[in-house]
Amino acid sequence: MRLVLTSLTYNDVKPHLKTLVDKLFDRVPAGVGSTGFVKLTKDEFRKVVVEGAEWCIKKGYGWEEDLERTELNGKADWADVSKVSSKAIERGFKQIGTLGSGNHYLEIQVVKPENIFDQELAKKWGLFPNQVVIMFHCGSRGFGHQIGTDYLQLFLSVMERKYGIKILDQELACAPFNSPEGQDYFKAMAGGVNMSFANRQVILHRIREVFSDVFKQDAESLGLKMVFDVSHNRASLEEHEVDGKKKKLIVHRKGSTGSYPAGRVEIPKLYRDDGSPVIIGGSMETGSYLLVGGEKAHETFMSTAHGSGRTMSRTKARNIYSGDKLQKEMMQRGIYIKSVSFSGLAEEAGGAYKDIDDVIEATHMSGISKKVVKFVPIGNVKG
Repeated sequence: MRLVLTSLTYNDVKPHLKTLVDKLFDRVPAGVGSTGFVKLTKDEFRKVVVEGAEWCIKKGYGWEEDLERTELNGKADWADVSKVSSKAIERGFKQIGTLGSGNHYLEIQVVKPENIFDQELAKKWGLFPNQVVIMFHCGSRGFGHQIGTDYLQLFLSVMERKYGIKILDQELACAPFNSPEGQDYFKAMAGGVNMSFANRQVILHRIREVFSDVFKQDAESLGLKMVFDVSHNRASLEEHEVDGKKKKLIVHRKGSTGSYPAGRVEIPKLYRDDGSPVIIGGSMETGSYLLVGGEKAHETFMSTAHGSGRTMSRTKARNIYSGDKLQKEMMQRGIYIKSVSFSGLAEEAGGAYKDIDDVIEATHMSGISKKVVKFVPIGNVKG
């Protein structure tokens, strides 16, 4: 997830909303198998896998300050591209700057005055009433998926024979963290993380281009600064207290978000005194949230929700909802949406997800992560 500010209000953007969404749809390729405008050789892509968002900044796809607003400063520095298969490279090297499909999205949103819950922190982080912001959700595309597939197969081949581990479901294939196979996966996964940082960095570059083009001003004048970039699938070596003792653990957040209270070393210096920004997406119909790491997050190994979560399968959603009808209904409610396919749109209907407000209230009341601002969608690009 990545959240980006603007200095624009809803009234500034409303007359240009359709143009903005149409141009974003054109310049940020979405859907299965989409390829990006950044043309790389496989060897150059291997550099991206090692350098992450740093590679993008060096190539002019962003600002230096973007890195200090990104988890790990935009680079998992333990990545080892030699642990990544040629098949994964083949799948990934054309996909930098693409949105993908499924629940991935690029959304233009508004901060309604009544949806600012922490006035002081919101102001400090650059948020104000009626402001327009941009949020998008995507990852390492086919590249990361292939890395996972490769190591799933490797773990299945050694798990029981070599390590005596038995499981009930093959999807739970694993290897000891300190084993050769476990360490190889940890380093390969970091490459997937770096590709995702680079992917979102290039998408941000395209967003800045589109807004500059439409409003005839440079991105700096339009206030297109990042708030934060946070992963939903990565493993981290972290220190936590277990049974009264501090221990170093490998924490794998798969479909969850880091939520660190103030002072934790995992938080970029810019936010360390506040707690980590936490971005949680809802459905394309309902809205999303910015939170901050809560004081009780140690009870969940510094983790919180990553989204509202589905209430039904994609197949069931397609059987219940009509994509073209949903698009028309959303437009009538003031949300202009462009999608690669109506079936994909139907899968992401608001009714296919839990109530995002209920999910956020649970995390807030538990003290795992605390509400700062809710964002309401007005424009959306879907894969």
